[in-house]
Amino acid sequence: MNPITLAIDAMGGDDGASVVVPATIRVAKERPEVSFILVGLEHDIQQLLRKHGGDSLTNISIKHASEVVEMHESPTNALRSKKDSSMRVALDCVKHRQASACVSAGNTGALMVTARFVLKTLAGIDRPAITTRFPTMKEGHYSLVLDLGANVNSSSEHLVQFAVMGSVLASEVLQIENPSVALLNVGEEEIKGNDLVKATSNELSQIKALNYTGYVEGDDIYKGTADVIVCDGFVGNVALKASEGIAHLIFEYIRQTFTHNFMSKCVALIARRALKRMKKRIDPAEYNGAILAGLQGVVVKSHGGANEKAFANALRTGVRLAEKNVPEKIRARVEQVLDARQANDVF
Repeated sequence: MNPITLAIDAMGGDDGASVVVPATIRVAKERPEVSFILVGLEHDIQQLLRKHGGDSLTNISIKHASEVVEMHESPTNALRSKKDSSMRVALDCVKHRQASACVSAGNTGALMVTARFVLKTLAGIDRPAITTRFPTMKEGHYSLVLDLGANVNSSSEHLVQFAVMGSVLASEVLQIENPSVALLNVGEEEIKGNDLVKATSNELSQIKALNYTGYVEGDDIYKGTADVIVCDGFVGNVALKASEGIAHLIFEYIRQTFTHNFMSKCVALIARRALKRMKKRIDPAEYNGAILAGLQGVVVKSHGGANEKAFANALRTGVRLAEKNVPEKIRARVEQVLDARQANDVF
């Protein structure tokens, strides 16, 4: 297997290098065989490496970039006006084979637009999709949901492409054999849903290479009813943000309950290990690292407000995707589906 190198947008995110650098040090110590390129303002990165004891690590290097894409910045402005931004330079590293993957916590729109411009989409893929894993009630099982916000207006063809990509990702990243694929809808009955969902369901049901199982509803995401759940970016982003909000709400309710009085604090002390285990299962930081699927290269999007633990998980996702050479496997599966369609083997 070829050596893995991650190009990291060190300046992206709400807290920039102050989170990215220590997170990179943490993962670099875990994976000494992997190389990490911190891209951004060299002086700032060097100071933080010294501060956190990472300046002696031989698998971390710095690549200077003079500009930073701000979180509120227009994606088109970032693409046209900031060609030496940490985000753009990190993506260029992937394009020129200097890195196996790019990880960024920066502006989502700018990352999507720039990544699509720099790396291009795979043959047979019109638009990249954002996906990540969601925890389910089945211990050790996760559901992949896509798209989570890259495309708010999608056609049935786009959703079919998302389904194919999601199936490959579930196989390679989640190690699920013949993963089930479902469409997110307002009901499980065939008569329900808008024209887009119905048209997509009709197409998916005719593709032999996919284990398409039909419609699921919103609560099925967490039941583990399907391994891959497909929707357009508008619906997916609402589901993602609502899920993050619910997780924080649960944490707050638990905190209020177990700090209410002396007795409840004693109960919390007794249940501490169980509470930690539960938090680990639903904490959004554990699942940080969304995949920009469909590009000719691995790109991972971290939450902009990620802390050190969360960004480290995004880095680990980048390493796994690069090790599995996921873009090539998506390309091969899409080609298989396209060839079958042309041969009328799916109808």
